[in-house]
Amino acid sequence: MSIIATIMNSTTGQPIQKMTFGRMPKPWASFNLASGELVTADRVHVGKPAPGKFVAPVEVWVTPKA
Repeated sequence: MSIIATIMNSTTGQPIQKMTFGRMPKPWASFNLASGELVTADRVHVGKPAPGKFVAPVEVWVTPKA
C-alpha cells in the first residue's frame, strides 16, 4: 500500500506538492521535488484520520533552498 503525502515548506507553512511513497518516509529521507531540487525531510507528521475514514493524512516538512 503506497503512502500519499503532502510535501510542506517548513519556512512558509505552505504545501508544495503531493508525492507518493512506497512506504512511510523516514524523517531523514532525501528525495527530489517536481522542480528537480533535492531536499531532505525535516520531520514527518501523521495526522488523525477523519471520522469513519481509514486513511490518515501524512505531511513531510522540508526546507527548500530557493
